[in-house]
Amino acid sequence: MTSSITAEPDLESGSAPRGRVRQLLDKHWYAWAMVLPTVLVLGVLVIAPLLQGIYQSFTNLNESNNRDVVCTKTLGGGQECVDNPDPAHWVGLDNYVELLTGGQGNFWMLFVNTVVWTASCVALHYLVGLGLAVLLNRNFRGRSLYRVLLIVPWAVPAFVSAFAWKFLFNPRFGIINSTLSGIGLDPVDWFNHRWTAMFAAIVTNVWLGVPFMMVALLGGLQSIPADLYEAAEMDGATPWQRFRHVTLAGLRPVSSTVVLLGTIWTFNMFPIIFFVTGGEPAGETEILVTGAFRAAFEGLRNYSLAATYGVLILSMLIVYAGIYRRILSKKGEVW
Repeated sequence: MTSSITAEPDLESGSAPRGRVRQLLDKHWYAWAMVLPTVLVLGVLVIAPLLQGIYQSFTNLNESNNRDVVCTKTLGGGQECVDNPDPAHWVGLDNYVELLTGGQGNFWMLFVNTVVWTASCVALHYLVGLGLAVLLNRNFRGRSLYRVLLIVPWAVPAFVSAFAWKFLFNPRFGIINSTLSGIGLDPVDWFNHRWTAMFAAIVTNVWLGVPFMMVALLGGLQSIPADLYEAAEMDGATPWQRFRHVTLAGLRPVSSTVVLLGTIWTFNMFPIIFFVTGGEPAGETEILVTGAFRAAFEGLRNYSLAATYGVLILSMLIVYAGIYRRILSKKGEVW
């Protein structure tokens, strides 16, 4: 009597997983070949600069020490090059300590401005966009024309809109102050006070951002089955109850996505603050991204400080996205 023993695959050796990976590569090589250029572009344009910025945040790199050799022109028209006596070097967490304790920059004021700016803009984007989406979801004459007109602000470049709104808020020649004077109110020097200047920037950004929110929410509204509204009406639900339990509930997946995207975009919205308020008065309306820009490109260019701003901004957004996703997961939303 003979017995045969079938050899079991050695799973612990890792040969089976490697075999599966090899199989996937052999079977779907064309998919990997198509993805590879995108991965390479992302690596060159996103990942490499990100890693470089993180490294620079741990150095003291600035305009004066970013080269190992310093060259100066001589009287004869030539150049004389010498070794930089104080090149950039590793400083560890010094930049973070200086920034967070107020040794450099004005981080906490910029942080407060950024939070107020982001929360106000995203809340107004959503509320105004939702109201317009609900209106445009109804059948009425000229609806297509209104849809096109309301998308126009989204089509205009941000810096063009910023210059236009800055002119509208101009204390001497702006139409807003002219209107206030026309109805008997005192004109406002919008950019001489912190919160009036921030208000001007928020109004500009709301005008720019509402169309995206409106279009996204309108698409969500059109995906809600009409049967749900009919069933709710038959059950005696009031208009507010139908809006709350049918409309808002049906928009929850779309809302969670657009609010997250809107928060990230607004948190990093550079052109509106830079072109509308310019940081006036005296830098009191700067936000974190404009603070990073000024650190890198104004005065003695402190590249390491700008990189530190960037790393902190990225860290805050990652933490926010993680908490946001966790809250949604607890409510049953998966994305």
